Amino acid sequence: MTATSVTGPSRKRRARTLEPVQPLHDAPLAPLTTFRLGGPATRLVTATTDDEVVAAVREADAAGTPLLIIGGGSNLVIGDKGFDGTALRIATTGFALDGTRLELAAGEVWTDAVARTVEAGLAGIECLAGIPGSAGATPIQNVGAYGQDVSATVTEVVAYDRRAEETVTLTNAECAFSYRHSLFKDEPERYVVLRVRFDLEDADGMSAPIKYPETARALGVEAGDRVPLGQARETVLRLRAGKGMVLDPEDHDTWSAGSFFTNPILTAGEYENFLTRVTGRLGPDVAPPAFPAGENGAVKTSAAWLIDRAGFTKGYGTGPARISTKHTLALTNRGEATTEDLLALAREVVAGVRDAFGITLVNEPVTVGVEL
Repeated sequence: MTATSVTGPSRKRRARTLEPVQPLHDAPLAPLTTFRLGGPATRLVTATTDDEVVAAVREADAAGTPLLIIGGGSNLVIGDKGFDGTALRIATTGFALDGTRLELAAGEVWTDAVARTVEAGLAGIECLAGIPGSAGATPIQNVGAYGQDVSATVTEVVAYDRRAEETVTLTNAECAFSYRHSLFKDEPERYVVLRVRFDLEDADGMSAPIKYPETARALGVEAGDRVPLGQARETVLRLRAGKGMVLDPEDHDTWSAGSFFTNPILTAGEYENFLTRVTGRLGPDVAPPAFPAGENGAVKTSAAWLIDRAGFTKGYGTGPARISTKHTLALTNRGEATTEDLLALAREVVAGVRDAFGITLVNEPVTVGVEL
């Protein structure tokens, strides 16, 4: 994953960290992650076509070799000892637009693809601008931000099924999307995403209806209004940059995985217990963020609010891994951190939030060779 900020629509393809080469041995993985952390892989293969991806997966599976799939490396925490097996870096390319239907190769740089859809006048993913990583990772995480989730526009995912040893096409329903979750997270060792298909909207150059209150305020509109696509995208990029969520190699606040923790979803009973803890700690006049989250009275609250109110403010920490100075949800590498430094900070935050509010935060990035 290259650390480059995006400031406007462009068809220029970002330089790849590694060109297609023969397998590398004892290969550094830290440069392939946005954290810039982690030890080497026994073997690193870079695949630039779907056939090369499938061949590399089949070779590893036939040999019983552990396999690590790497896309943009923006949601990955690799242990300091590295990975004892084959790391497969997916660097496939392909952007195909037919009317409102879009197909992306898994290795396409996501933020570049969003810029191109905005340039084409199509709505549906413009508020997902600036999210680092590759297109193939978006359905796995059901990537979302500023009122949009990819599950609203994904129609099909083409993947290699390692169990069936064949390429399959999964519908939106078969992907079993939910909040930052999908079938691919339920069965992480089974599927390797090859292509993602979307159905976008032609709204005469206007965005999808603005849903997120912060975005609406920044745009000066009401929730449900539409704005010009370019304006929506630029506003989201500006909001993200203000939180250190647009990659910049000179800004250590962006040496992160973005939001390190997911927003907790609480049952009605858990939420009542949470409110009691809030009142006891912060007083009866403090109301935590709360949003309806499905059936049976479930409520989603803010991980950032929990972290801040538990005493972990922006810039918290004295070591080489600290909370971002721009956003409490981002844990960052200040330049000399190790993965263990990062995990020590994460564990401190988790324990502090649990002690304060009785809620256990869940990490969003995938961990390799380590556990939180």
